[in-house]
Amino acid sequence: MKNGTMLSVIMPSFNEGAHIRKNVAETWETLEKVWSDSFEIIIVDDGSSDNTHAEALAASRAHPRVKVVHYKANRGKGGALKEGFMNAVGDYIVFLDADLDLHPSQIESLFKAMEDNNAQIVIGSKHHPSSALKYPAHRRIISRVYAMALKLLFKLPVRDTQTGLKIFKAEVLKRIFPKVVCSRYAYDLEILANAHRLGYRIAEAPIVLNFQRVAKWGRIRTKDLYRAGMDTLAIFYRMYFTGHYKGI
Repeated sequence: MKNGTMLSVIMPSFNEGAHIRKNVAETWETLEKVWSDSFEIIIVDDGSSDNTHAEALAASRAHPRVKVVHYKANRGKGGALKEGFMNAVGDYIVFLDADLDLHPSQIESLFKAMEDNNAQIVIGSKHHPSSALKYPAHRRIISRVYAMALKLLFKLPVRDTQTGLKIFKAEVLKRIFPKVVCSRYAYDLEILANAHRLGYRIAEAPIVLNFQRVAKWGRIRTKDLYRAGMDTLAIFYRMYFTGHYKGI
């Protein structure tokens, strides 16, 4: 980390009450070893129906530089990240899933990849040849098919847009977020497609993914796939037919 710079880690959370306090503590301890006091953690409670808010507040009382953002109506992960960014002060912004399927120790390697590649964005990629995945086969197939579709539609120079660990220079999100429409299924794509169109350099880094959800289909349902597809086509339409993103 360069002297005088600040890292903001945004953790969108929905019904994570059972483990959010523990995961925030683990994230804080991991970051403190590398970034000392040059970081903040922003927990965004995305309208949870359990005790996520109370547990997040307990985590913030136990650790310095932990903020809690809360609202009642569920907006989706993209909406939570956007709200978190509005409360961030960092020069670099990290998106980190609150379930810690992707451990925060990997943030350091993404930051190094950003410096090595002179990039403004680095995304953790399941499709990187050096990635180590404990990941259901059906989700691998979905991810591969979606990546192929995005290459055809947007000519993105990356193989994975959906992994929940990314780092951005704050200036990129400050420029793009006001025009982001998606709040649930394709917000990653909307950010990255616009960043690529604007000429920002996007790099990929390997990850270690330990998928911990026990449900047969994780959190992906058939209607989720349909909605993600419709959101993707809507981004394509806005980008190439309506001029919605002009002026960014």
